[in-house]
Amino acid sequence: MFKSIRDSLSRTRNTVFGQIAGVLGTGDITEETWEDLEALLVQADVGVPTTLAVVEALQERVKADGLYKAEQLTEALKQELRSVLVDPPPFELEAPRQLTIVMIVGVNGSGKTTTIGKLSRHYQNKGRKIVLAAADTFRAAAIDQLKIWGERADVPVIAGQPNGDPGAVAYDGIRAARARGYDTLLIDTAGRLHTKFNLMRELEKVYGVCKKSVHAAPHEVLLALDAPTGQNALIQAQKFKESVHVTGVILTKLDSTAKGGMVFAIYRELGLPVRFIGTGERIEDLAPFDPDQFIDGLFE
Repeated sequence: MFKSIRDSLSRTRNTVFGQIAGVLGTGDITEETWEDLEALLVQADVGVPTTLAVVEALQERVKADGLYKAEQLTEALKQELRSVLVDPPPFELEAPRQLTIVMIVGVNGSGKTTTIGKLSRHYQNKGRKIVLAAADTFRAAAIDQLKIWGERADVPVIAGQPNGDPGAVAYDGIRAARARGYDTLLIDTAGRLHTKFNLMRELEKVYGVCKKSVHAAPHEVLLALDAPTGQNALIQAQKFKESVHVTGVILTKLDSTAKGGMVFAIYRELGLPVRFIGTGERIEDLAPFDPDQFIDGLFE
């Protein structure tokens, strides 16, 4: 598991955090040290507010602990970054219950549908009985794409007609799960709509159907965020969070970007935990997020 996380971070490590090691590797701590560190953290997409907070905390630690060599900062930086990744609340997808419902949201192209296929395989391997609902009804291609991933993962897909009511598809998925004895329903949702529809209103309808149909549902609302889009993804995330109460993030395509630092911005600026990271293109390439392994993977 650590190997896949570490490998997926190779671009971030080689292009940015490797340079940080160089900046902190020699000489005394100077004003230039702080400026270089700030620039590199922003370059890694840690985000300006989070970068400033981390650097300020480091400066206070330098005074308090009497550090004066730049090389002493590396371990202190790792500790400060780790403190940003606060322990999340219990992951409701893991809790035992008769039927767990999870909405997967995100803009088109974020890797949402691919992620559903990967999640299906991951939880199948843990003995869960998975069924999918194709509630992204506004693109016929989205329904077909989910069916393809359903076949790859060997899980059934409940689908309606293109341009049908996504709330009705969610309801059909819930009924099918109960009737057939499935314990986990993953609902794919629209990422972009025609101008006559409001995306967030349609998502809220699906959310409402889940809430009315099953106790405490949806138990998780997971947002697929495309790591290469960097800070733009945070703006998207804020809108989804306001509308459908996003509970966690799945960071996709981490292996194809040097912007792995956005994990810290997700935690600090959005107040959301990262639950999984996409580590490659295969159906098995999904790793549960482990903060300690993540920090180690950035530096080692």
